[in-house]
Amino acid sequence: MEQKRVVSIEDRIPQLKKERRKRTNRKLAIYLTVFFLLVFIVVYIQSPLSHVNKISITGENMVSEEEILEITELDLFTNYWSVQKGKIEEALKEHVLINNASIEKKFPANHILIEIDELQHVGYLENGESAVPLLENGETLEGTSVNEITASAPLLKNFTDYPNMKELAKELNELPNYVQSLISEIKWSPTTTNSQKIVLYMIDGYEVELTAGNFSELLKTYPSIVSQLDEEVDGVIKIDEGGAVFTPYNSDQPEIIDGGTE
Repeated sequence: MEQKRVVSIEDRIPQLKKERRKRTNRKLAIYLTVFFLLVFIVVYIQSPLSHVNKISITGENMVSEEEILEITELDLFTNYWSVQKGKIEEALKEHVLINNASIEKKFPANHILIEIDELQHVGYLENGESAVPLLENGETLEGTSVNEITASAPLLKNFTDYPNMKELAKELNELPNYVQSLISEIKWSPTTTNSQKIVLYMIDGYEVELTAGNFSELLKTYPSIVSQLDEEVDGVIKIDEGGAVFTPYNSDQPEIIDGGTE
């Protein structure tokens, strides 16, 4: 019969002490690691290494960088980890000229990228000697002088009592750039038969008469229409769903033009 090995308690005491010492050392190492990690974090947070290192702003045009930084409350002393993207984006969207905004944080460069999507000026409402910018959402801005107009947008005359400014702004915003750049002025000229009649004064010398409700779609064919006309003869172009008719200033005989609508 095999005899069982008997280990006395005296023989196990050194081994137990050794194992206990190992466990104690492991705990101490863990505590020291956590302690120094916390110390490092505290020192890091309080040091310039945790500050925002660079702020980039893109997409701004009418809103200045200074104004954007004032809204965001960001500078190179801001703690990078305290930057709350959602809160800053919502603050920027409250600006009357900002349609959308996004914030991107880039670590380890501590770089904050601010992307701005501004509401575009689609026209300027004439008001005596001043002009009020009309934004693409139909809202207006007060206090802009005619002499300060620099954007490529037409001057809007006689629209003070126009009943549907949001729709007008929508139509202006949907104009192709190649057509919008040709419009100098737009005048609301309602008649007893057409309360939505507008007249466009083009930089190439023509007047264009049409209805405000869908003029962005009708004007897409404007280049095709004028290409069929004599450049030396100015006049009035009437465009509707049925096509286009041109009447020279020096004649009462209208001329039907092909390609009036798509």
